[in-house]
Amino acid sequence: MMEFDFSGIIPSLPGLWNGMVMTLKLMAMGVIGGIILGTILALCRLSHNKLLSNLAGAYVNYFRSIPLLLVITWFYLAVPFVLRWITGEDTPIGAFASCIVAFMMFEAAYFCEIVRAGVQSIPKGQMGAAQALGMTYGQMMRLIILPQAFRKMTPLLLQQSIILFQDTSLVYAVGLVDFLNASRASGDIIGRSNEFLIFAGLVYFIISFAASLLVKRLQKRFAV
Repeated sequence: MMEFDFSGIIPSLPGLWNGMVMTLKLMAMGVIGGIILGTILALCRLSHNKLLSNLAGAYVNYFRSIPLLLVITWFYLAVPFVLRWITGEDTPIGAFASCIVAFMMFEAAYFCEIVRAGVQSIPKGQMGAAQALGMTYGQMMRLIILPQAFRKMTPLLLQQSIILFQDTSLVYAVGLVDFLNASRASGDIIGRSNEFLIFAGLVYFIISFAASLLVKRLQKRFAV
């Protein structure tokens, strides 16, 4: 350990913080968009309409069968060509926007299964009671089923968010400067790559471990 010199980290904290802000933005927007799209997919999978159910199932199975890095690269490289073919104009979407869309669509497949399991965990008697009161399907889901389901799903949603927080480091493939990429670049500048990567690993560990403790606490609380 005497060969390591971590003194260069403190002067680099502003740049590292900017990278962390980028990481948190990617995670937050990916989680929010993924939950919204995942909830829609879950309701489609639970629908009695075979076409909707099969399409949602195919979406989930496809995105859960390919690596996230491929999705990020595909949106960054291929989508502009598709848009140009459709519109006839060059429509660059940029690294940040492409990563946000990739995270939303990829995580939606996982959030879909979490939401579907949460909805199916609600006793069917509550659905029957809501129908007896004359509620529509939308009212039943919005007012009775989904609020209870999301309460049960909260630990799993947070756990999947932790995974996404770690997966944001894959944006290096499209040149986006997240926390890990900022740490690597700062270390390369002063010739202390090992120290900065160790520091980045500790930060990821502390945040992920603290969030995991929160998940366990919520699981115990909601289990009562």
